[in-house]
Amino acid sequence: MKVPFSWLKRYVDIDVTPQQLQDKLFSCGFEVEELTCLGEGISRVVVGVVTEAVPQEGTHLHVCKVDCGPYGRDIQISTGAPNVYVGMHTPAALDGATLPGGVTIKAKALRGIESNGMLCSGEELGLNEDLYPGAEVYGLLDLPKDTVPGDDIRTVCGLDEYIFDISITANRSDCQSVLGIAREVAAVLNKPLKMPATDYTASEYTDPRLSITVQAPDLCPRYIGHYVRNITPGQSPRWMRRDLALCGLRSISNVVDITNYVMLEIGQPMHAFDMSTLESCRIIVRRAAQGETITTLDGKQFALTPQNLVICDGEKPVALAGVMGGLNSEITEKTTQLLFESAKFARDNVRKTARSLGQNTDASSHYEKGVSEYTTELGMARALHLIQELGCGEVTASHIDVSAGASREGKRFPARLSRINAILGIEVPADAVLDILRRLNFEVSLAPDGDTMQVVAPRWREDIEIGEPDLAEEVIREYGYEHIKPTFLKAATVTGGGLTPDQQRQARAKRALCAQGFYEAITLSFYADADLDALHIAPDAPQRNVVRILNPISSNLTIMRPLLAPSLLNAAVENLKKGNAAGRLFELANIYIPHQQPLTELPEERLHLGLAAFGEQEDFFALKGAIEALGRAFGIEFGYRRANAPWLHPGVSADILCGDECIGVFGKLANDVTAELKLPKDSRDNQKIFLAEIDWAALMAHRRAALRYAPLPEHPAVARDLALVAEEATACGDIIAEMRRACPHLGEVQLFDIYRSEAIGAGKKSMAFTLHFVPGDKPLAPEEVDRFVKKILGNLKYRLNVEIR
Repeated sequence: MKVPFSWLKRYVDIDVTPQQLQDKLFSCGFEVEELTCLGEGISRVVVGVVTEAVPQEGTHLHVCKVDCGPYGRDIQISTGAPNVYVGMHTPAALDGATLPGGVTIKAKALRGIESNGMLCSGEELGLNEDLYPGAEVYGLLDLPKDTVPGDDIRTVCGLDEYIFDISITANRSDCQSVLGIAREVAAVLNKPLKMPATDYTASEYTDPRLSITVQAPDLCPRYIGHYVRNITPGQSPRWMRRDLALCGLRSISNVVDITNYVMLEIGQPMHAFDMSTLESCRIIVRRAAQGETITTLDGKQFALTPQNLVICDGEKPVALAGVMGGLNSEITEKTTQLLFESAKFARDNVRKTARSLGQNTDASSHYEKGVSEYTTELGMARALHLIQELGCGEVTASHIDVSAGASREGKRFPARLSRINAILGIEVPADAVLDILRRLNFEVSLAPDGDTMQVVAPRWREDIEIGEPDLAEEVIREYGYEHIKPTFLKAATVTGGGLTPDQQRQARAKRALCAQGFYEAITLSFYADADLDALHIAPDAPQRNVVRILNPISSNLTIMRPLLAPSLLNAAVENLKKGNAAGRLFELANIYIPHQQPLTELPEERLHLGLAAFGEQEDFFALKGAIEALGRAFGIEFGYRRANAPWLHPGVSADILCGDECIGVFGKLANDVTAELKLPKDSRDNQKIFLAEIDWAALMAHRRAALRYAPLPEHPAVARDLALVAEEATACGDIIAEMRRACPHLGEVQLFDIYRSEAIGAGKKSMAFTLHFVPGDKPLAPEEVDRFVKKILGNLKYRLNVEIR
């Protein structure tokens, strides 16, 4: 969950830095997965005032003189922006400045005129219209005229904002909002909490036609509806649009933004129905009829079952409870009257509905963790206050609250200080326990015996269930885990959370493969000797040195796997048997290699990446392209040579090389292996299965330390075609490698034809390539290209006996 620092500070007087607050949140049980600055990566970008803008003849450029205050009052910068004008205040990236994405600005000549920086648009600073007005205008960002030349653009545009990305555990549903985190911040800093305004004044108007009936109180224990009329849809104020944007939401309209704002701020998902689109003013909350349909706001139509809860207008469903509203009642610019909904739905029912229909939304995510009845009340009051604050509607007196009879008070229970201390294993002073619980909004009274307490939990803390153990957890996370005396794992350390570098690399690899159409598979770490037999692995092969299970749960799960290939092949075969004729799977998991037999120590667990692609449209080069896309994600270029893996086709397989090291193998499943698979008869003859296996550690050892942006060349590349005659055994990769060794200006090389004929000669082949020569800071002359080609041909003849055809 994303929480802007500036939003938190409205509710708590925070007197620590964002970094210090991150540590304090972690100390009280909230993992900050990431703390980011909105303007991270931006440096030496300041306010500049254009004092002169002269069109450069024959170009679209203007040569400008820019006043950047203490950085220089007469800096020459060229720009191609169409909206530049004299007197304009705009962001100026000076020589050596950096922009989002790692872009570095350097002084250089543009069309022969020296430019000492760059004037920036809002998009180049990572801004949009919601974060800063005018940011999406085509051209330069036009800043207000009261901005001071030389001021840091991050401060001027609000890019100095910090955003906490906090992981909320399932038991703390009360903290899935800005206000919920603010409560915890107020407690840990021992500061008062300033609640958001929830006051409003309702008019005397009531609509007697409006009624709400809950026919499934087990799935909807509370439903609040409030009628608002005289709606004037429009744009939300800048502060609201900015808050939504900081949390990753785009502004839509004032009414819709209010529902999103309340969900982020209070933690209460809300919905607004356009009353003019409803069949009647009767709202019925019921289970859906079998086969009943609804079209949601995203235009998808679903067939429902009685396990789904729907909101109906007396005739038809107008919302999928807890998940998404219906398209037939959405708020538009023509809306003049609406019904606000604030409800508590059973979290298990929302979770099952969202997952069965594939409709996972922000609202369903909140309801799955749980929403309290207190939050339902507070959310409605806050939404009605915002309606009046934004002046976009009349709050009427038509307010209906349907409850299944749940208590409107927090849970009451007795607790003993001695029992809390016994659970913690330390002695926490009674005054400290009472202070901590009261800071967390518990009502606590201590009996005269100095041990027994009567406790009332806050209404929003529905996770408090079993008294003393829950209170012990609350006490220790505020008192400090450092007070607990360690009794084991003395070498362990507490980290700040987040992903480790290797986890980040694994996530990057998974994203790269998903972009190539692969789905992640998770298979068991066990299979049987028969799976190795199926791949025709020799009895004395290294892969036969396996860890055997002494007491296997099945005859099919007798050994720890030494390869991923059998696991993925089994998954592909099962898919084919079930009628899935094509697919792409990958798995990043451990294989197990014993150090010696018999086992006297734990085996080596080595991470491997396995790929499987099957279907009539798959081929060798499609899998090769996916592997190369994976390499590009880490800045790795692969080489290839003919493979000899027994389970792969000898003519349609290759070893994967990084330099001289073989890190993996891929190719088409051998024909004799495919023939022995129990595939469906209709697909047995024409089925194509491709497998790959890569040693993850070996792959990562060749990655680049950092990937850096390289600008596109200013001048076009020059392409030349070459038809070469080579020995049949000469590999294409060796030829390309020799070409690159001969010419540093050589960019992309494409093989587009292979030809064999008696005219060429026995044991020879003709290979046609397109070579792209990349220029430097000036265009390539034809004689330079001829010289490059001549050197390439000379090296090919000398080293590989390859001649031009």
